[in-house]
Amino acid sequence: MAFSRVIVADSHATMLAGIRRLLESEVRAVLMVSDEASLMAALEQFNPDLVVADLSLPTRGEANVARLLKKRYPGTRVIILSVHDEPTAVEEAMAAGVEGFVLKQRAAIDLLPAISEVCQGRKYVSTG
Repeated sequence: MAFSRVIVADSHATMLAGIRRLLESEVRAVLMVSDEASLMAALEQFNPDLVVADLSLPTRGEANVARLLKKRYPGTRVIILSVHDEPTAVEEAMAAGVEGFVLKQRAAIDLLPAISEVCQGRKYVSTG
């Protein structure tokens, strides 16, 4: 993988643990955070190549984390994780400018291919 520093943001500890196991052998450094404040601090200090964030991560001042991240850090690549597979959820995230959208229930299958596609400058969306 071309990404060496990844931040994963999710409020569920089991999801964070699963993603850490999936990514540890693929990237040099994985930083896990569970809330918006920690995510913003990590973005400033860690300067990640990629952020993988739960669409439902609570944020202040923005409707969702996708918009927040792309507004504040437009050059950072973002993959959204979500339990929502409705077309509107995908469309809104992609319209915000994120590079990928992975369904949580498919993360074990889709996250690494999504990262690979995004690191090659392409978009990725899980298929149900």
